Amino acid sequence: MANALVSELKMQKDYLGKESIGSIYFGGGTPSVFSADQIQLILDAIYSHFNVENVVEITLEANPDDLTKEYLKELKTTHVNRLSVGIQSFYDEDLNWMNRAHTAKEGLEAIKRSQDVGLSNITTDLIYGFQLLTDKKWLFNLEQINNLQINHLSCYNLTVEKGTALQNQIKKGQSKALIDEDGARQFEIGLDYLTKNNFEQYEISSFCKEHHYSKHNSNYWKGISYLGIGPSAHSFNGKERQWNIANNNKYLESINLLKVPFEFEKLTISQQFNEYIMLGLRTKWGINLNEINEKFGNEIFNQLKKESKSYLNNGLILEKNDILSLSKKGKLLADQIASDLFII
Repeated sequence: MANALVSELKMQKDYLGKESIGSIYFGGGTPSVFSADQIQLILDAIYSHFNVENVVEITLEANPDDLTKEYLKELKTTHVNRLSVGIQSFYDEDLNWMNRAHTAKEGLEAIKRSQDVGLSNITTDLIYGFQLLTDKKWLFNLEQINNLQINHLSCYNLTVEKGTALQNQIKKGQSKALIDEDGARQFEIGLDYLTKNNFEQYEISSFCKEHHYSKHNSNYWKGISYLGIGPSAHSFNGKERQWNIANNNKYLESINLLKVPFEFEKLTISQQFNEYIMLGLRTKWGINLNEINEKFGNEIFNQLKKESKSYLNNGLILEKNDILSLSKKGKLLADQIASDLFII
């Protein structure tokens, strides 16, 4: 697989033109199963075929149980300078319910080991709004993150996806249904606690200490082009979106034939606008009205002004210096508000 990724990088070397790369992110699946040598092999290929003068962030997603002392020392020899550690909770009963492989103790120790070897630029994630999580437990999880001096955190409200084991369990009465009010309350608890402890909410789910925004995520929310490599990887160049085949074996077979197995779609003006709205509203940077007018024209600009008026009047959307952004209460309804502002 590592060799296939290197081959695809060579075949996709012109996708971003001469754009300088700001971040590299090893994510999706479990990239921490790669050895440090394999990770460096892929990074060397990126450095060979792309403009990487401005790379400031190279992140590796990792399961806590993969971050042994030996593996971390090997990672230090690569260009990786940031870890994304999937914690979810510091309670074993929660982790068992989520079918996670690690324990609460292993999660805690993985972070401390990473910091000890000098990989202290860490982002992690917590989940809230599920049946087992009391407000007291949620606060404890947040306190653990703060005590560990982690500088970036993502907080996700658990959702029930169609066709998942959780949905089937709820249908059969084997698991309690999620309560929207619990998720909303714990969202506000988290926001209040993190704000008091000098975390900035720069995207609905993302919090960081000063100057520790995720370069990778920020670029995504700002609509900057990106290239995805590997099975299921998605790419975006501003006007087109493409995605690789999800099947590992078929992906490898195609790459061996020197062909990237992808499908693509050309985004309509409506789709480009809707994506701009959906992503921009989630962030502290909001929606730039002048940019809307420039990119999409006066007609779409006027429609946005009209459709956003009721949300401005009830305080769910705020306007300052031609920027529309969500209020604290508006963030609880982000998806609904974005949908109402979409054009068909």
